[in-house]
Amino acid sequence: MADENPSKFLNCVQPSVVNLFKYFVILNKNMLKLGLSINDLRKMCTKASKVRKEHNQVFGLQFPNCTYLCFLVMIVFISILVKVLFLETVVKNALGTRCVLPNNYFVWEATRPVTDCSMCKDVTNVTLLANVSRLEFQKYAYSPQPMLVKGAALHWPAMQAFSYHFFKDIYETIEGAYESVEEECQILTFKTEFKSLQEVFAMSEARVQQHEGEQPWYVGWMGVEWQTVTVVARSNCHPEVLGMMRRYYSAPHFLPEDAEHAHMDYIFIGYQQGAVMHMDYISRLMWQAQLRGRKRWTLVPPPECSAVCRGLSFQVDPGDVVLLDTRQWYHDTVVDSSEMSVTVSSEYG
Repeated sequence: MADENPSKFLNCVQPSVVNLFKYFVILNKNMLKLGLSINDLRKMCTKASKVRKEHNQVFGLQFPNCTYLCFLVMIVFISILVKVLFLETVVKNALGTRCVLPNNYFVWEATRPVTDCSMCKDVTNVTLLANVSRLEFQKYAYSPQPMLVKGAALHWPAMQAFSYHFFKDIYETIEGAYESVEEECQILTFKTEFKSLQEVFAMSEARVQQHEGEQPWYVGWMGVEWQTVTVVARSNCHPEVLGMMRRYYSAPHFLPEDAEHAHMDYIFIGYQQGAVMHMDYISRLMWQAQLRGRKRWTLVPPPECSAVCRGLSFQVDPGDVVLLDTRQWYHDTVVDSSEMSVTVSSEYG
């Protein structure tokens, strides 16, 4: 099961931070191999969080940080052993295929800060905005409140231009485009069997159009790197590809003028099941523009906030822009009906 001797996890006599991180990485790899679901992880992390909050009251002890980290590792490791010993089948499909989650997702999840539940305490629905100006948006700009700006991207040329064949033509006509994705970018293949963007663009036309009997598909990949403030595209994967794509859309017009923009954008395209329930480990708030199709978002508060917050669900139509702190809300997406969904997503803060 493990890449190294499990007894090493119990050796907590003055371990170095470096060694602890190595143990987390090893543990993460094993969890991915076992196919543990996010719900399993959340339960483990909730238990670990309770131990951290209660150890002073229960034991009357002050554990040094390194000891606590080791204790956390032991809790998660024992939880894995229990699952392996008492469950014959592990649900491997919960994680999908390569790149559904980042390789160190479980490390991030196990060590993320406890959420301040005020971010979701009184949230019962998504905040709907329409025809909002930059000035009007200022009071919402950096809020964890889920927001939906109706029709904000309707004027983008990408609304008509972006499609499966648009992207396929770009990557097949520009030399080195596929290689740049493999070497410098991240592709998310979710529950599909694809291993590369080249495989995505090699599928049959019947599957592209989701004819009866064809397997659904949904993928995403890194698109654009932005410079801060000026919002100028520059090379991250392939400069010519990025330059062509960037002609068709821009950052939402209502975002603060002094906002810093992320170094990458993502394109998401496909049918039916989108992203499984997860939390993003990114630097800033997220925006996502729905260019084609309709997508239903489901948001769930982190486990430590489940007693004071509630989940919610909402639909996003073509031209709408979602704004959400995906670092604090667990979320999944489902593409409505059999219509293809195309979105572009990035960060700001």
